[in-house]
Amino acid sequence: MKPVLWVSSSKRDLVKMPEMVITDFGYALYQAQLGEHPNIAKPLKGFRGSEVLELVADYKSDTFRVVYTVKFPKAIVVLHAFQKKSKKGIATPKKEIDLIKERLKRAEEIYKLWITNGG
Repeated sequence: MKPVLWVSSSKRDLVKMPEMVITDFGYALYQAQLGEHPNIAKPLKGFRGSEVLELVADYKSDTFRVVYTVKFPKAIVVLHAFQKKSKKGIATPKKEIDLIKERLKRAEEIYKLWITNGG
């Protein structure tokens, strides 16, 4: 089973979500760790192929998302967890996409360090 690595505030942001959402995302990440494709995961638009995936869960009238990458062979890396606040369509807001791109670069550094330290 692949471990989960967390970039920046992604884990803190996830645990602030409603309990039902945390449970859904936790199970989906567990499936990803096992090499499975969670049924609530889809490729995030604007990124190459299926390296960056988005988990989506609705709770009451809110939508929550977790973005992770399977780009690295030995770990699942969670890049971002957030509540979508925009009421304009289903697209991920540009500021969130920019943050995900920044964190994907940071994930490469974190992963290399983790491997170097025996990951």
